[in-house]
Amino acid sequence: MFVDQVTVEVEAGKGGDGMVAFRHEKFVPFGGPAGGDGGHGGSIVLYVDPGLRTLMDFRYQRHFHAKAGGNGQGKQMYGRKAEDIRLAVPAGTAVYDADTHTQIGDLTHNGQELVVAKGGRGGRGNVHFVSPKNTAPEIAENGEPGQHRYVTLELKVLADVGLVGFPSVGKSTLLSVVTSAKPKIAAYQFTTLTPNLGMVQLDDGSDFVMADLPGLIEGASTGVGLGFQFLRHVERTRVILHLVEMDPENGREPLDDYHQIRQELETYDDTILARPQLVVATKMDLPGASERFAAFKQALLDEGVQAKDIYAISSITHDGVKPLMQDTAKALASAPVFTPKATAEQADYIYKPEEQAVTVTRDADGTFILGGTKVERLFKMANLDHDDGALRFARQLRSLGVDDALREAGAQTGDLVAIDDFTFEFVE
Repeated sequence: MFVDQVTVEVEAGKGGDGMVAFRHEKFVPFGGPAGGDGGHGGSIVLYVDPGLRTLMDFRYQRHFHAKAGGNGQGKQMYGRKAEDIRLAVPAGTAVYDADTHTQIGDLTHNGQELVVAKGGRGGRGNVHFVSPKNTAPEIAENGEPGQHRYVTLELKVLADVGLVGFPSVGKSTLLSVVTSAKPKIAAYQFTTLTPNLGMVQLDDGSDFVMADLPGLIEGASTGVGLGFQFLRHVERTRVILHLVEMDPENGREPLDDYHQIRQELETYDDTILARPQLVVATKMDLPGASERFAAFKQALLDEGVQAKDIYAISSITHDGVKPLMQDTAKALASAPVFTPKATAEQADYIYKPEEQAVTVTRDADGTFILGGTKVERLFKMANLDHDDGALRFARQLRSLGVDDALREAGAQTGDLVAIDDFTFEFVE
C-alpha cells in the first residue's frame, strides 16, 4: 500500500534531575557540594533512508516517545544521556507542524536529518549553585521537559519526469513500456490511485526516473477528486510529459483537455508551467486518431507551442516512443531545478510556538491559577524538596513578574495560588 501522508505524535524525553549531595569522605573536613547533573533526554530524529519509497511504516505506529535522561548522582557523577529515537523516511518527505501547518523541514537527499522533538537538557546539580553567601546550597534543578508535538509527514515523489493528463490517457501504459514498472492498467478511469515510479534506461547510457501520477479532473487544484494527492507529487518533477489522447470515441476535445490540465497545474503552483513540457498525443493506433492529431497539432502551433515539443505515440505499437524518451532525456539535461511551492526552513529548525511568560486565571473556588510557558517550565524544573530550592523558585517567579500579575488580577495576602498540582498562599 502506498502511503504518502500521515500525522504522528512525537515526544522527546525529559532531562534527568540534578542531585543535591555533599562529600562525606573521611578526613575531608567541610566537605562541599557534590551533586551531579542529569543526562540529556532523547530526541526524535527523522532521517532519509534511500531504500524507502513510502510512509507505510507509520501507518500502524504513530506514537513515538523517547526515554528520559538519567538522574545525577553523588560525587559529581552525571546521569546517562538517553538515546535518540531515529525514524527512517523516504527522500522527498516534507514535515509540518500538525497544529500550525508550518513547514519545519524538507528531507530530500540521503543522509539528511531533522530533529522534530528535542530532548530536554539535564537539570544541574548543587555543585553549580555555590556562592560566597551559600557555600553548601541545597539547590538542584529537575530535568527540562522534552518537546511534545504532532507532526504531519507528507511524501512528494522525487521523479525527474512526471506524466500528467486526464484519467485513462495512457500514462500507466507508457510507463510500463519504457520501464520495468508494472502499474495497474485497465479501461476505466482512475486505475492509478497512487504514483508509480520506474527507471528509464536509454541505449546511450543515460537514465532518469519517471512517475506515472494519478489522473487529474476539473477542480483538482481545489481538492476535487484526487486533487492535492496528485498535485503535491508533480511539484518536484523537472520535466512534464503532458499526455492527451486522440481517441475519437472518448467524447472529449483534445484541445479542451490540454487547456484544462494546464489550468489546474497553474492554479496549484504557477511555477509548474515554467518547466520544460512536452505535449504527447497518445493512442495513435486507433482509427481516426491521425486526423484528430493533425487538427490538435495545428491548434497548438497557432497558440505558440513549438513543433519540436509536440509528439505522437502509440504505446501499443511503440511508434514514436523511443524518440520521445530520447528527447525527454535531452530536455532533462538542460532543465533547471525548481523550488517547490512550499519553502522549507533549515533542517535543524525547531518550531517554537509564541510564548506567554505569565497568565493568571481564577477558578470557581477563588484560587488563582498561574500559567504561561515560562512559568510552567520553571515549575517543572524546580526542585522543591529543599528550602533553598523553594526560595530560588520564589525569586524566579518574582523576576518573571508573577507578583505584579497576581496583584493586577486582585490577589490579596492569604489567597491561594496554584501552578499545576502545587498550591501556595500569596503573601504581599
